[in-house]
Amino acid sequence: MTNSKHVLLTTAALLTLSLAPLVRAQEGIAPTQALVFEDTKTPQPLTPANTTLKVDNHPTPITSLTQVIPTGAQVALLIDDGLRTSFGRNLDDIRHFITTLPPGTEILVGYMQNGTVRATPFTANHEAAAKAVRNPIGLPGISASPYFCLSEFVKHWPSEMSQSTSEPEGLAPIGDATPSGGHKARFVMMITNGVDPYNGSTSVLNQDSPYVQTAIRDAQRSGAAIYSIYFTDAGIRGGRASFSGQSYLTQVADATGGTAYYQGTFNPVSLIPFFEQFDHAIAETYVATFPASGKDTVRVKLTTNLSKTKLRHADEVRPGTRLAD
Repeated sequence: MTNSKHVLLTTAALLTLSLAPLVRAQEGIAPTQALVFEDTKTPQPLTPANTTLKVDNHPTPITSLTQVIPTGAQVALLIDDGLRTSFGRNLDDIRHFITTLPPGTEILVGYMQNGTVRATPFTANHEAAAKAVRNPIGLPGISASPYFCLSEFVKHWPSEMSQSTSEPEGLAPIGDATPSGGHKARFVMMITNGVDPYNGSTSVLNQDSPYVQTAIRDAQRSGAAIYSIYFTDAGIRGGRASFSGQSYLTQVADATGGTAYYQGTFNPVSLIPFFEQFDHAIAETYVATFPASGKDTVRVKLTTNLSKTKLRHADEVRPGTRLAD
């Protein structure tokens, strides 16, 4: 009898040990969402049938692919307060972009200062939001670093929607639902020179900024796609600065599923063409839903069998991220 009990206990212990990895793998699995931009000249609907996904290099089923609708999108327009005051000639371009957004799309206007963002609340009142647009202060380095500002903003994505544009919005933890109807797709448009003054030299041999990498990781964890328009500021100038700023902005965009827009090393005469491309990108973005587990981010790769179509998305996502209801 004693021997039988010993065998049973040993068998149970071995079974527990053998099942432990499976149990751990199953723990923490949660519906996870990521933004996917369909990059093609001939858009066709993305579906789970024509799209494949790998999570940490493992084939993973896609639960759903839903195109972002205007009422399901939030756009954060972040302007570097250190831009040259000549940027004032582009203010009407920005107001035009805001007032022509599709009805229901929420917009926030913010200025990057001292490592933070001074912003109005998200609002679907586009006319009111346009009134918050002003000329930058134009002091060199006032943003401290656009990547400090971006990190701080996406880590504390504003959760409250208000029609007022007179006071800066309080920030709330990531993941909080907005009072206007739950989780929404997140897009950021930064207008900045992209230079990180805290990473030292702007030399081509010094383009690995830890602050840029932190901003990328924070943006990936928030689920936001980061777009940018390059525009010089009142401080650091020259060819090396332009290269460095554009390089960093491209790194951030590529890693988060966005796009970095620029016109050589010169300031664009008009921002309208870039805003039109941005509008198109939002309209052709989908929310992919799939299972993922873990406390840290996971690597994702989506592809489609649609002809002449590329999919752009964040390299990594945080399991449990919600961007749509």
